[in-house]
Amino acid sequence: MKGRRLILGFLSFLLLGVGMVPAFAGDSLYGKVTEVRSADVVLLENGGARFIVRIVGIETPKEGPLAAQAKEFVSKLVLGKNARMRLEARTPKGEMIARLLTDDPEKGIKDVGLELVRSGLAQRQRDYDYKYGELSKAQEEARRARRGLWSTEQQK
Repeated sequence: MKGRRLILGFLSFLLLGVGMVPAFAGDSLYGKVTEVRSADVVLLENGGARFIVRIVGIETPKEGPLAAQAKEFVSKLVLGKNARMRLEARTPKGEMIARLLTDDPEKGIKDVGLELVRSGLAQRQRDYDYKYGELSKAQEEARRARRGLWSTEQQK
């Protein structure tokens, strides 16, 4: 009986300790996107916690029609829906820099940053790409198809 209480106490301590540990790169968090602040920044809520998530590896227009179009694109993908973020880093201000993935059983899981780049509404950050070069390939696809940032009107 004493051994059982000792084990139970240890497990309780362990669970409490895990809850107090900060998130590290590679950690994943599941929640609902409750706000789209810009094409590359969303608010993800998980239970009572709120996380500002900046999508990693992309640069989006900050103003103008393409900025509004990119924000609308992200809103349609994730606003009010469940999503998963995969943490890459944190800023000193506490923002989570992460990959943001949709969780739509009907349409499948999509990487929001990758979809933005593929649509031409963002470009990949210089010197950054995913493991298999997906962002570079998506950007080249958008450029060849002259979508968004790569349209002839935008390049003038």
